[in-house]
Amino acid sequence: MPSSLVDVWETLAEEAAAESELWAQALRPRAERDRTLVFSPLGEERYALGLETIYEAYLVHFGRPRLFAPPDADTALLLGDYLYAHGLVRVAAQGSVAAVSDLAELISLCGQLRAEDREGDGAVWAATAALLGGGALGRARGALRLGSDPAPLEALARGTAGGEAVERALAAHAGRVR
Repeated sequence: MPSSLVDVWETLAEEAAAESELWAQALRPRAERDRTLVFSPLGEERYALGLETIYEAYLVHFGRPRLFAPPDADTALLLGDYLYAHGLVRVAAQGSVAAVSDLAELISLCGQLRAEDREGDGAVWAATAALLGGGALGRARGALRLGSDPAPLEALARGTAGGEAVERALAAHAGRVR
């Protein structure tokens, strides 16, 4: 696990580049990389690298990635899937099956929201980051999944991570997604 926030970005970029020449070619030049942490500051530091890896995957699929600029849709699809898997492995290495389950639910729910062109992905990201592995998200996720109501997720995130931190995360997220 990286010892500093800068290491999150270096680790993510270096490991992806070492994994595949295709990922190395998709990396933005260093000067063009956005090192903004969006949701990981809401949760435990031990999950930061995995969470930012999964969020970068989400941005590759549905927004403006911070570290990568895939040259085409096929590369973006493959890179995003690679990053999802790699992020889940990083979180699994922390020893929490519940955290991995929360992230799988996050990915699934966000995919559903995107497919149905519905709002609420920021709320589920914020709540998942803040309460990762705690087993407290089921009812609030259901309110979003079934009733299009992100308020319970936002309330959980704010209650755990604080209103200002959640506002910063949601504003940063809104600027990155399509």
